[in-house]
Amino acid sequence: MRLIWIAIAAATAMLAGPASGQQWPARSVKLIVPYPAGGNVDSAARIVADKLQEKLGQPFIIENKAGAGGMIAGEAFAKSAPDGYTLFVGANGPVLFATEINKREAYNWKKDFMPISTISMTPLVLEVHPSVQATTLKEFLDLAKREPGKLTMASPGPGTTNHLLSELMQSNLELQWVTAHYRGNAPAINDLLGGQVQFAFDQLTVSLQHIKAGLFRALAVTSPHRLKSLPDVPTFAELGYKDFDGQTFTGLFAPAGTPAPIVDKLHETLVAILKDPAVVDKFEKLGGEATPMTPDEFKAYLEREDAKWIPVVRKANIRAD
Repeated sequence: MRLIWIAIAAATAMLAGPASGQQWPARSVKLIVPYPAGGNVDSAARIVADKLQEKLGQPFIIENKAGAGGMIAGEAFAKSAPDGYTLFVGANGPVLFATEINKREAYNWKKDFMPISTISMTPLVLEVHPSVQATTLKEFLDLAKREPGKLTMASPGPGTTNHLLSELMQSNLELQWVTAHYRGNAPAINDLLGGQVQFAFDQLTVSLQHIKAGLFRALAVTSPHRLKSLPDVPTFAELGYKDFDGQTFTGLFAPAGTPAPIVDKLHETLVAILKDPAVVDKFEKLGGEATPMTPDEFKAYLEREDAKWIPVVRKANIRAD
């Protein structure tokens, strides 16, 4: 089916030539998001969807399709016609790891996804519920060592950067805690707010408001430098843990075989959006950074992330439950 769609798209591109990019979009465009509303990826998608609609004159409609660590959405997207009317706003887990942890090659990003540009980069923060008796990273690690298996971490899903960072820390520091998986950031954070779980590694876009309100206590961030939004919170690197440097990307993809004029138009428009000071400000207020890349840069970035984190998935034997 994928080869048929690609052949049709190629033939259409040959017949239409440059005009296909000029004519697109002639109707509404669907943006598939692999998580529920309210999380990091959904927030990024809604910021750019509004601006894409404003600049291109057609509705860009969000479709939240959660489940299986993002694989349900990724599979639906991979089967879409490469005509520019179904796009994917993905992140590390759904793009790179979901098929690995589900042990089913429903799609392969290298063959089925056409990277257009990253949208944002968001560091993670180790945060605890105020009831946890730890005000520094050292105190938290000491607590985890004294009471193995007693702390519970809220994860937005198996194979997410949040989950992989947790597994890497447990492996490297010989720690043990319980991992509670949720279908996205929003439900995970709700349980952390309620005290049903004790801590999380979470995207700053999701947690910053709660940290500022004193509902969570931030212990360390994964960024290479301290953040303007949390200047008093140290980085893992400055505390001596340089391996814990994971960040979450959000990015825009088209199905493989999408005509080049459409991809070029999408990339050009998205880059202009991500350089808009108002959009930059929106991401900064959420704790992220608007980060456009060329398609080739984005592909190279994905290759590096794949090489770094797939061994972590396999060593920890991470599987979908």
